[in-house]
This record gives sequence, C-alpha cells and structure tokens, in this order.
Amino acid sequence: MTPPRIDGIKGNWIDGVTVTPLRRICDERGKIMHLMKKTDPHFTEFGEVYISSGYPGIVKAWHIHKEMTLNNTCIVGMMKLVLFDGRDGSPTKGNLMECFIGEDNYVQVKIPHGISNGYKAYGDKLAMLVNCASMPHDPNELIYIDPFNNDIPYNWDVKHG
Repeated sequence: MTPPRIDGIKGNWIDGVTVTPLRRICDERGKIMHLMKKTDPHFTEFGEVYISSGYPGIVKAWHIHKEMTLNNTCIVGMMKLVLFDGRDGSPTKGNLMECFIGEDNYVQVKIPHGISNGYKAYGDKLAMLVNCASMPHDPNELIYIDPFNNDIPYNWDVKHG
C-alpha cells in the first residue's frame, strides 16, 4: 500500500508512522487547535502530554523510545521532524522521513517505538512541540544518540537551492 501524499513530508515512508492533518477552527475571537481524542483512529493509549521547545537552528536529536509511541504536533513555529528506521526486521529499515510541521502544516506525526527521531526548529522563532505519549516518561526506556556523530545517514544542515 502506498501512503497518501501529504504536504511537508519528504523521503521514504516508514512502516508504522502515520501523519494526520489536524483541525483548526478559527473565528474573530481566536482559534481552537485539535490535537487528539480517544475516538481518533490513530489513538492507542494515553500516558502523558508534554511540551518540548527548540530555538531556531538548534538540533534536538536523536532519540529512540524502546516502548513509548509518540504523537508529535508542532503548535508554535515550524520544525523539521526527522525519522530514521533502524529497526531490525522492519520492511522499511534504512528509510528516512523529513516532516516539515507547525503553523504552516498543522499535522500530527505518530512515531512507533524503535524509530530514531529528532527535530530542528527553523524560521525566526521558538518552535513548540506537543507530544501525547502512550506512556509516562521513563528514562530507562529512552536511548540518546549524538545528533552529528552516529551511523544515521542524515545531515541537519539547511539544503539550499
């Protein structure tokens, strides 16, 4: 099955990853930005919700969760969320996805456990990501990898041209 074409997604799709466009309801008073409800088809279970922020040009990577499923949505600014499938036995092992998400592309990216992931804020302001995680934070289930010195075939530099 070929995944649907979604704006702001580049690279090769990764097995188990979903990208879901989210609703924004705007009027003269402001807006409501939907994140997730338990009736959504991509909802699995609730563990905790947290916010991560990054300053423009700063890389926050790489992270691999051994058990946690992430549901990332950028609510302020813009970011490049990058995923790499290094899972043994995965049909998409070796695939990279770049997801350009935020105010200009309001989507939620569901990332199953085992996927290397990280992000870089871009533009001229702080970017804020909300994660509706499948379990509470547990430092023992998280693996950190240096963003620049690793075996992941990715360069965080801006691609000019």
